[in-house]
Amino acid sequence: MLLVNDIKENKEAYILAMKKRNIDAKEMFDDIIALDDKRRASQLALDNTLAESNAMAKEIGGLFKAGKADEANALKAKTGELKQKSKELAEELAHASDKLTELLFILPNVPNESVPHGTNDEDNEEIFSEGTIPTLDNKALPHWELAKKYDLIDFELGTKVTGAGFPVYKGKGARLQRALISYFLDKNIEKGYTEYQVPHLVNEASGIGTGSLPDKEGQMYHIGADDLYLIPTAEVPVTNLFRGDLLKENQLPILCTAYTPCFRREAGSYGSHVRGLNRLHQFDKVEIVRVEKPENSYNALENMVDHVKEILQELELPYRVLRLCGGDLTFASALTYDFEVFSAAQERWLEVSSVSNFETFQANRLKLRYKSADGKKQLAHTLNGSALALPRILASILENYQTKDGIEIPNVLVPYTGFKVIS
Repeated sequence: MLLVNDIKENKEAYILAMKKRNIDAKEMFDDIIALDDKRRASQLALDNTLAESNAMAKEIGGLFKAGKADEANALKAKTGELKQKSKELAEELAHASDKLTELLFILPNVPNESVPHGTNDEDNEEIFSEGTIPTLDNKALPHWELAKKYDLIDFELGTKVTGAGFPVYKGKGARLQRALISYFLDKNIEKGYTEYQVPHLVNEASGIGTGSLPDKEGQMYHIGADDLYLIPTAEVPVTNLFRGDLLKENQLPILCTAYTPCFRREAGSYGSHVRGLNRLHQFDKVEIVRVEKPENSYNALENMVDHVKEILQELELPYRVLRLCGGDLTFASALTYDFEVFSAAQERWLEVSSVSNFETFQANRLKLRYKSADGKKQLAHTLNGSALALPRILASILENYQTKDGIEIPNVLVPYTGFKVIS
């Protein structure tokens, strides 16, 4: 959530920045500023009225003690008028505050100055690529056929148990999945991240805190009877571990990692591009989350990007890094880098990670602050990234490492799988 004072001080710059998201925010900013002015005026008038009422109450008490009942009763009539005025001002204040919060909650983050203009993923900027795209023979299979051939994943069985988009991993497929989770977690821990095991259900306040709620795109599964939400990513529960906290400066940075299943409705996702593991309603992901001082957050972002690069290098998968354009940014992000691996059998790039800096956007919603050495309280910066999302990594390993004799396992994973080939 943007800060009202920042909007007031940077209104014209923010209007230009929001155009990168293809949003004309001028009218909304004007409304926010007008509501904030109304809120402040109502608060001041209410405070003055209450102060006047309190002073008059003391005066009335003194008059009664002095035996001046007539004067006291005359003032009592005036206090009744002040009470009514206070009630009306309190209602005005509540209305302005509620409307202001409502507007701030639906306003996305301001893009960083390095974010390119654009309307969709075709306008994202490729800034780095590495690895050799393997040449497969003409009998190479996509991962959903390999999964069936080697009995690794049963999509039909998942449909039977739950529905489409909920695969069942079997045998060496399940072991490879578990190996990837352990490998990702170990890599993150090596880099100083503390591992957490967190709930897979969150309350409404947690969803609001990270910007997942209000759920404008209908992506979250809601358990109505308990008013809880299945998590779309571990970012939500992990970041909310610090909701409402006032940290000490020497506690920063905070580095967290967690493995969780993730649940997304993926409404409107149809077609060949979402076949197999390409898009699921339930999938596994290892997440990294950081809480940083503002002046360090963009160095931290680059550090996270380098960390994900290292993982993909060790997996020996061809990958590229994209800087997302304004039209493809998520609601809460100020700057996002996407990682994509090349799927040789499908001959297309598959997104496997997003690494983002939210600046103070989430921290303001979370009321996550820290106290500097000089005693000043200020909002922290939050960041998160996938390290990594499993389905498309698994798909790429199956497709890129396939041979006529079976599917080889990346060397770095063999200590985790206990086998070198699926045959």
